[in-house]
Amino acid sequence: MYPYLPSDNASSADNQQERLKRANWIVGFVDGEGCFSVSIFKNKTSKSGFQVMPEFVVTQGQKSLNVLEDIKNFFGCGSIFVNRRHDNHKENIYRFCVRSRNDLYEKIIPFFRQNQLRTSKRHDFTLFCEIVEMMIKRQHLTLEGLEKIRQLKNPQRLYAEPR
Repeated sequence: MYPYLPSDNASSADNQQERLKRANWIVGFVDGEGCFSVSIFKNKTSKSGFQVMPEFVVTQGQKSLNVLEDIKNFFGCGSIFVNRRHDNHKENIYRFCVRSRNDLYEKIIPFFRQNQLRTSKRHDFTLFCEIVEMMIKRQHLTLEGLEKIRQLKNPQRLYAEPR
């Protein structure tokens, strides 16, 4: 277990304090190393011709892989993938990734609503929540819903650019 991540092995009075410390640690870690993203891919097999894929990701170098394992165990979902490096860096990058719509909706979103992010990622999270909720309601399967998701993901500028 990572030394900065408090354990669950505390008495009941201390356990609540330990959970709060753990939640705060995870929020801070995700503020620095996490990402809430939504990708839209062409997919000939879907009705609309597109697939919407939300994901929550936290990345770390190989030396800190145990941190990702601790976060994965905390949430009880997701997978860890290796991104092998072929450049002048010797350390591979690992990604803890949650793509399951149900896990995002039932575990990740409630956690970060209760334990708010403190950086600009809070805005990304808000948009991410809106898109996942649209997907739970199956709105992403309509052209109108898909267009709304596209606009949330890439909002158009509301002002003219200076020349």
